Amino acid sequence: MRVDPNLLIVFLAVAERGSLSAAASHLDVTRSAVSQSLRRLEDRLGTALVVRTTRSARLTETGVRLRDRLSGPFFEINESLDTILGDATPTGFLRLAVASIAERILSGPLIASFAEAYPGIMIDVTVTDAVIDIVEHGFDAGVRLGEVVEQDMIAVPVGGEIREMAVAAPGFLAKYGCPEHPRDLTRFPCIGWRPSPDAAPYRWEFYEKGQIFSVQVDPQITTNDPRFMLRSALAGAGITFTTEETFQPYVDRGELVSILGDYLKPFPGFFLYFPARRHMAPKLRAFVDHVRVHADDISMSNVV
Repeated sequence: MRVDPNLLIVFLAVAERGSLSAAASHLDVTRSAVSQSLRRLEDRLGTALVVRTTRSARLTETGVRLRDRLSGPFFEINESLDTILGDATPTGFLRLAVASIAERILSGPLIASFAEAYPGIMIDVTVTDAVIDIVEHGFDAGVRLGEVVEQDMIAVPVGGEIREMAVAAPGFLAKYGCPEHPRDLTRFPCIGWRPSPDAAPYRWEFYEKGQIFSVQVDPQITTNDPRFMLRSALAGAGITFTTEETFQPYVDRGELVSILGDYLKPFPGFFLYFPARRHMAPKLRAFVDHVRVHADDISMSNVV
């Protein structure tokens, strides 16, 4: 039986990435084109290969057998091409989903130096705090706190430990006073953060006598934008809370005051994460290697 090899390539992309949308992004075609190719292949073989849902694609028993039989030969072909083209500069479209407080990525220098080193790679950064499946949404990788990275992902540290910081403007503290203990925060105007409109404001976590505890502040102002939190705090609207590297330049200049520091300790920071694959795309490999080499060297003194 003769089958168009392009249909097999589409099938393997769906099998590897777990969704039609992710396969379409990888192949740089529309989701409809992927769906039509799968249908043609299934019609040609006379059997179902993939069970489609709105969010994912699950292989049938026949689909699993076909994937297992095809993966080896196609992997060998890719390895041979990589060997032949090993000296070629990586190119392509690199899509990243980055948490809004991941300053080491969003501050600019890390991405700028990567873009300079690899002019053939087009970089698309989506800033989002929503809990999303990066494969389902067609991203090559994501950046967020290690504690929320799925365990089946490969994770590479972006810098070292981080520390959260509570701050307020000097004028605010002169007017309202300063909380002596984190639990006093419930009596002060606060500026809170939430990842999405339907989510509750983030609970502020502190450390005391070897134990982590959280405080559910009742923020007068709530937002999903850390920059808005920062600007509101600078204007004297209340006490706010996020990563130290976001606030440190303003604390150093005396525009904000760090409070409750004795109750805050460092913890594992941000990670670049991506699906485990036997064969990583050269564009992603280049970015992973760049992060490993340069993430610790990026100065945060220019965060504004």
